[in-house]
Amino acid sequence: MKFVSTRGGQSAALSEAICRGGAPGGGLYIPEKLPRLDPHDYATDLPLAGLAAQLLEPFFAQDSLAPDLPALCSEAFDFPVPLVIPDPARPALRALELFHGPTGAFKDFGTRFLMGALDRLADRDHPFTVLVATSGDTGGAAAQAAEGRKGVRLAVLYPRGRVSAFQEHQLTCWADPVRAFRVDGDFDACQALVKTAFNDEALTRQHRLTSANSINIVRLLPQMVYLAEAALKVWRTSGTIPGLIIPSGNLGHALAALYARTMGLPIGPVIVATNSNATLHEWNRTGIYRPRPSVATIANAMDIGAPSNFERLDHLEADERAISVERVDDAAIRSRIREDFARTGYVWCPHSAIAAEAWHRLPEAAREQRVWIAAATAHPYKFADIVEPLTGSKIAPSPALQAVLARPVRAQALTPDLPALAGVLGSRFSPSSPV
Repeated sequence: MKFVSTRGGQSAALSEAICRGGAPGGGLYIPEKLPRLDPHDYATDLPLAGLAAQLLEPFFAQDSLAPDLPALCSEAFDFPVPLVIPDPARPALRALELFHGPTGAFKDFGTRFLMGALDRLADRDHPFTVLVATSGDTGGAAAQAAEGRKGVRLAVLYPRGRVSAFQEHQLTCWADPVRAFRVDGDFDACQALVKTAFNDEALTRQHRLTSANSINIVRLLPQMVYLAEAALKVWRTSGTIPGLIIPSGNLGHALAALYARTMGLPIGPVIVATNSNATLHEWNRTGIYRPRPSVATIANAMDIGAPSNFERLDHLEADERAISVERVDDAAIRSRIREDFARTGYVWCPHSAIAAEAWHRLPEAAREQRVWIAAATAHPYKFADIVEPLTGSKIAPSPALQAVLARPVRAQALTPDLPALAGVLGSRFSPSSPV
């Protein structure tokens, strides 16, 4: 399979697209043509890693990484993904719990897959420098996946004062070859800095720059796997095609859902649930895409006003990109967390609560027509400062998150301009100071 840029130009093999991260000229790589699959071809007893290898095989066909695909899948998909019913009185709503990995967020799947691929493609004498802009979860997942590897070094760029206390700890507690940089700006400033760096050909070539954001196509593709597994489970047991509700800021997770549906997996309507940031909601209502500065919310990992994956969404055919967008403000997030806990004892993180709220806003007939799978994207402990006052109950960390708290932290301040970033990259990452 070949991959082409959203902005035209020469196609690339998968390995080349992975190594580059973004496409030349500021574009994003997309599959030249999505494969078509038959859901009946997937055995009912396939483990998640086996399903991943089968689903992703067409994208790796004839690529140098093809022999490594089974191992990459085994490494990335090695923890449970429960599909639960949060409220027994409302069995049509299922929560796909994607937070049982090492950093308690759905990003664990894609980042570990990506780091494994880069490590296999790397020249040990000239490792890749991976840049990751993060609004909360991506950076921690990428850092955990990169720690101790020889073929990569990782620079985490996160916005000062715009992540939770636990998120900042999780972004800044990893050993070599990871460094965390606290950027004076919002997530969009971090993401713009990464894109600017990729557009500098000399800097990109000097440091072998690539991306761990969903800018990188192989960070995005593995996210199809657990959505496909959940949809197949519901389809097999209920005989109906489920809908998906995806909390989304940068659109990578939602795009993975649309790719899986276009390929033939049993996925019905897709609802993209956003926080107060209005860009996607406005586009969905008016057809006008108007990026703007991001707005700070309690669902901070989705505080994005210029979602980079919109370029990929815009390249799908009209029927393939059919979605609805539900915008949920902070008051509604708090209300949903409080009400659902009081009624059922189930605890949503602020991002997952947006998906739950989007389901409750559906007309009753639509709610009862099919099973709806809401992506529960992060462990609520990561947002204990927000969630615990609403539930009146302490949240216990998972063992993996508890282990993070024991680690020392370090970070370096960074202004959001290319000379500053080039300086720290050229220094081979100078020692950082405590956070």
